[in-house]
This record gives sequence, structure tokens and C-alpha cells, in this order.
Amino acid sequence: MNWFIDCITKKNYANFNGRARRKEYWMFILFYIILAFITIIIDKMIGSPLVITAILVSALFLPSLAVTVRRLHDTSKSGWWVLLQFIPYIGGIIILVFCVMDSTPGSNQYGENPKGL
Repeated sequence: MNWFIDCITKKNYANFNGRARRKEYWMFILFYIILAFITIIIDKMIGSPLVITAILVSALFLPSLAVTVRRLHDTSKSGWWVLLQFIPYIGGIIILVFCVMDSTPGSNQYGENPKGL
């Protein structure tokens, strides 16, 4: 839960600089999915057309984009690679593969390896 909270705090809400470990990225995604399921259930229970879920997705759009860019930086890729997600099917798979890859050892152009800190 701390990884998720760190990503949505003022310090990292829209921080596209630096690097994010796999653990930070995947914990953020895990809690994002859990919250999305909870809001979908709440929306269905109150009979609204996914209004609460839309609010959640809107509120977490920038933090999810930022943590994805930082994760790409950790694998020595430019944050612009995140635009591949707009290519149906294959783009999301490519981003998934990049996010699963191990960190670049040592420092790279985006900063020090967060594993070593």
C-alpha cells in the first residue's frame, strides 16, 4: 500500500523524472486494479453508469502515466515509449514486456538505480 501512496503523493503525482523499480510499478498497478474493482462494484450497487469508476480513473491518470514513464526510465528507455499503448493489442504487449524487464544495472541517463538506494 505504501508504494501506491508514494505514487499519488504531491512529490510523485506527476513526476516523470527518475526511475521506478518493478516493485513500485507493479504495486501501484495492483492497488489501482483493486480500487477499480471496488468502484465498479459500488457503481453497480447504486445503479450509476460507472461514474465513481470514471472519477477514479481520471484522478489516477497522471500518476499511472508518471509511474509507467519512470519504469521505462529504469529499463533505459525514453518515456515517449509509453505512446505505444495507443497501438491496439501489440502496443500494450510491448509496454508490458518493457515493464517486466529488470532494471538497468548502475546509473543511467535517468538517474541512479533505485535498487541500490
